[in-house]
Amino acid sequence: MPIQVTKEAALRYHEEGKPGKTEVVPTKPHSTPYDLSLAYSPGVAEPCLAIAETPHDAYRYTNKGNLVAVISNGTAVLGLGNIGADASKPVMEGKALLFKIYSGIDAFDIEVAENDPEAFIRTVKAIAPTFGAINLEDIKAPECFEIERRLKAELPIPVMHDDQHGTAIVSGAGLLNALELAGKRIEEVRVVVSGAGAAALSCARLYCSLGVRREHILMFDSRGAITTDRTDLGELKQAFASSNTEIKTLEEAMRGADVFLGLSKGGVVTPDMVRSMAEHPIIFALANPTPEISYEEAKSARPDLLMGTGRTDYPNQINNVLAFPYIFRGALDTHATAINEEMLLAATRSLAELAREAVPSYVKEAYGLDTLSFGADYFIPKPVDRRLIVEVSSAVARAAIESGVARTTITDWAAYRHRLLTQLQ
Repeated sequence: MPIQVTKEAALRYHEEGKPGKTEVVPTKPHSTPYDLSLAYSPGVAEPCLAIAETPHDAYRYTNKGNLVAVISNGTAVLGLGNIGADASKPVMEGKALLFKIYSGIDAFDIEVAENDPEAFIRTVKAIAPTFGAINLEDIKAPECFEIERRLKAELPIPVMHDDQHGTAIVSGAGLLNALELAGKRIEEVRVVVSGAGAAALSCARLYCSLGVRREHILMFDSRGAITTDRTDLGELKQAFASSNTEIKTLEEAMRGADVFLGLSKGGVVTPDMVRSMAEHPIIFALANPTPEISYEEAKSARPDLLMGTGRTDYPNQINNVLAFPYIFRGALDTHATAINEEMLLAATRSLAELAREAVPSYVKEAYGLDTLSFGADYFIPKPVDRRLIVEVSSAVARAAIESGVARTTITDWAAYRHRLLTQLQ
């Protein structure tokens, strides 16, 4: 059953005790005059001079190597839309909390009251020296694409817009495993995508990197099928414009389709549309809180269905928390200059592989289950699985090193994997 959260309970949670969800705590001794003379004047001059001489020593003497900025302008907050920078702060604080509890990463939430992309980019670049990485969050499309592209190109630290890549990675892992269960080859499946925003476009790009053929993807936006005969498409949508101009509706597209990815709005898919899909269809209905079709309706229409949603109360939740803490963990631990496609693909494949392994008893107990194993009801790992930080972070770190974006190398992988477990709160 869905978890019931009342308005009163949510407001009380954020208000009681210290308002908000995070605080700053010291990490060094500070109880004596000698401690304070080391922490500030005159002792602090020594690391300052060391960093001035060797800038990379900031990772040695400051918190830069474990510090991420969660930055938003509040233009696309959850399902709330453009509510502004101030109103986005509870979400950004929540993201900072998730970074800490899942990967031991410290994060500052930074809300920027600036909707102009150029001014926003300048602001982020100006504060970037503070951080080891930048997590962009809840910035509306299409501006988010240019903001991420520019910052990735112009900053020497990793930058990732999680709304795009987090969903792509987790759903990509789910796709690999669902295809395995369905006995289908990724290069042969036909994919229908409802939605053409930041997450949908990023998912489609990653699916192609995994092996889906671009000509096998038919994407829909609010005006219908994205096809080559349309004259209202921007550059990003044009990349997925289908030459099949005969199919105009989602209902038509679903006939015989192997995969449906929904990142649009609730209720756009009917049971009849699910029944018209190919054998062992795969549906990722990710509109929140109301999916494109409910889990019950879809499973009733097609018992052979393999399904994931964005909700916690159904199997195979496609949840970004399975990806972003560990991608940034691996990036920070290698002092990476970027988060590149090799690292994203490594995270995707690592997640898929983890779901195929035997499930620890503590995971089953957390969900009140006696049994849980790879199959239709479990092809995406659960967020409480402590193996995630080890497997995904290690895969990302290794990819950073092998792809040439790492500035420090991990040589003792057994020790690194052990240290990762100590990061959990």
